[in-house]
Amino acid sequence: MTRAQLDKKPGEVAAMFDRTARRYDLVNDVISLGQVRLWRKAVAQAVDAGPGEVVLDLGAGTGMSTESFTGLGARAIASDFSLGMLRVGVRRRGGNALTGEGIPFVAGDAMRLPFADDSFDAVTISVALRNVHDTGQALREMLRVTRPGGRLVVMEFSHVTVPVLDLVYREYLMRMLPKVAQVFGSNDDSYEYLAESIRDWPDQRRLARTIQEAGWGRVAWRNLTCGIVAIHRGFKPSVPEA
Repeated sequence: MTRAQLDKKPGEVAAMFDRTARRYDLVNDVISLGQVRLWRKAVAQAVDAGPGEVVLDLGAGTGMSTESFTGLGARAIASDFSLGMLRVGVRRRGGNALTGEGIPFVAGDAMRLPFADDSFDAVTISVALRNVHDTGQALREMLRVTRPGGRLVVMEFSHVTVPVLDLVYREYLMRMLPKVAQVFGSNDDSYEYLAESIRDWPDQRRLARTIQEAGWGRVAWRNLTCGIVAIHRGFKPSVPEA
């Protein structure tokens, strides 16, 4: 088996996540020391979706993150390009978009979303934008499928703001994270890629600029856990810019 590289060829990335699907949620909980649960709650608060609204959860994997939106009364669709992740998600919490029961899962590539223009009140993607081959194209696609005035919420690993903690965190990423994943029976090669992709990812300010360049307005961010992750939020202009 080969692991994905930082050029992020879609086929390689999808295959990598297919192999980690069965234990993905467990390993994420362990390697984040339980912080991922708090991060999901923060994303749900930022999306702020209520009854009658429709949310697209991209890079949703097994749909664990998607449940936080349906719990607030919104309708939510989980989309991912890893069929392995989708299969696990359907078994655990799959539903029907027509009846509103459970969570509907849709296979989709973030760079070519299988949804009509102006379909969603909110689009969100958590720790998955980093895995997309073309970040700008994905952000433009998210803009296309969001209704005017709707919002984008991106949660992604970012840059630690405390220098001493940053040194410890980088050591953990590169040395310990793959070993912890291996102990819990996951694909340690996948978590080597994870560590490298986090280290290579732009900081908070540069990501905000990329989101703005894709057409989103009122872009802002806030750090969680000293910047280990950051939540970026933006809005689709109600009136197209001239």
